Amino acid sequence: MRSVNTNMVTAYWLIGREIVVELQQGKERAEYGKQVIENLSLQLTKQYGKGFAAQTLWNFRQFYQVYDERFDILSPTGREFTGISKLSLPGRESQVSQNPTVEHSRLEQGFSPQLTWSHYRALMRVSKPSAREFYEQEAIECGWNKTQLERQIQTSYYERILAHHGEQGLLATNRERLAGEQFRPVDVLKSPMVLEFLDLPDNPNLHESALELAIIGNLQLFLLELGKGFSFVARQKHIRFDDNDFYVDLLFYNYILKCFLLIELKLGKLTHQDVGQMDGYVRLFEDQFKVPGDNPTIGLILCSDKSEAVAKYSVLHESRQIFASKYLKFLPTEEELRLEIEKERRLIEANLADRK
Repeated sequence: MRSVNTNMVTAYWLIGREIVVELQQGKERAEYGKQVIENLSLQLTKQYGKGFAAQTLWNFRQFYQVYDERFDILSPTGREFTGISKLSLPGRESQVSQNPTVEHSRLEQGFSPQLTWSHYRALMRVSKPSAREFYEQEAIECGWNKTQLERQIQTSYYERILAHHGEQGLLATNRERLAGEQFRPVDVLKSPMVLEFLDLPDNPNLHESALELAIIGNLQLFLLELGKGFSFVARQKHIRFDDNDFYVDLLFYNYILKCFLLIELKLGKLTHQDVGQMDGYVRLFEDQFKVPGDNPTIGLILCSDKSEAVAKYSVLHESRQIFASKYLKFLPTEEELRLEIEKERRLIEANLADRK
């Protein structure tokens, strides 16, 4: 896990450096920079696959600009690599690595293997260098995960210490430090960015329990057997927004209604947060995947608690009229879905108990 963290962060810093120093020659030219990054994104994606979207490259660029003095590389751009190849950009050629055999004795001193790319993405947003360095050191020494780090940044932990105790309060010996939560390396390796970096598939089994896996599998068959225009698209559909990754359990397209159906399963009681989260998924999906000619996307939340099951369609306010007038006659009712989920859970739990 530490090796992956070190190599990911180092690679992203070097890509950001390549963009700023070599392609843009250190100059802040917004329009030119946008063109360079969009072209670079297309070429890197074609050559290496996922993980090089234009927004991601902008993040790499910002990462280098924030930490431009972290590594001391004296040789010209590209010379610290072996196996150099050329990337052709309009009006310019740039040297990048095919085989990044970097001088690790120097580079590994730059970023902590304890921190992930997500940690550094959070740190990049801290504008004050002294505060950024403080948060980085605390995250390393206390074992903060990304969520803990973001919480301390958002609540101005550094500024609160200064306000109450002055600079002496920043010393670890002068205050009670916030301990990190339990950490499992496997959780890092489930990250979609890590899987992309390692060129590994993002398998649905990484995100589902045995009970969820079985219920979702049976639900998939149930909808396809209805014969009302459902076509299966994906399981654990990945949606990325900013630095956050989300997974929708099931994604269908209804070719009669010409719309997508997002299905999310929860093993527990339905909450207002679940409804709000699904509304967010629908908006994100419409922004990123909906194409001209598609009708509004529908969300469906299925909650399977031990005592009861709940099924609830989630439709954005502006889409409620078309949902009521056109969609309902081609969709299973909430009651039909509730009964199906209850039946499947009883059968699956009995089957799992028999296996044990």
